[in-house]
Amino acid sequence: QVQLVESGGGLVQAGGSLRLSCAASGRTFSNYDMAWFRQAPGKEREKIAAISWSGGSTYYADSVKGRFTISRDNAKNTVYLQMNSLKPEDTAVYYCAIKEYWRSQYDYWGQGTQVTVSS
Repeated sequence: QVQLVESGGGLVQAGGSLRLSCAASGRTFSNYDMAWFRQAPGKEREKIAAISWSGGSTYYADSVKGRFTISRDNAKNTVYLQMNSLKPEDTAVYYCAIKEYWRSQYDYWGQGTQVTVSS
C-alpha cells in the first residue's frame, strides 16, 4: 500500500524559510513523477512544483518561481520542497502527490501539512 507522509510545515515570519519533506513507502518510486500542491482557505488546490521521475525536469508555478525549489532523493523515496522568501500569501495546506510517469493524473496523495506565514 502506497503511503505519503509530509513533514516540515509550521509557522514562519514573512521572509523566512521552510523545508517540506514527503516520504513515500509501499513500493519503488523511481518511475514516479512527484509534485507539491497547495490549497489556501477558500481557494482551489494548485500545483506549485513538480519533478520528473529522473529528476531531470522540473516545473514551478509562477507564484513560487525563484523562491521555491523541488528536489528528490530516490534512494530515500523522498521529495523535498525548499521554500525561501516566504510571503503571507503562501499560507496554505501543502500536499505532496505522486504518479507513474506515463499517467496524466496524480494517483497518490499525502495528508497535507500546514504552512502559515505571518506578516
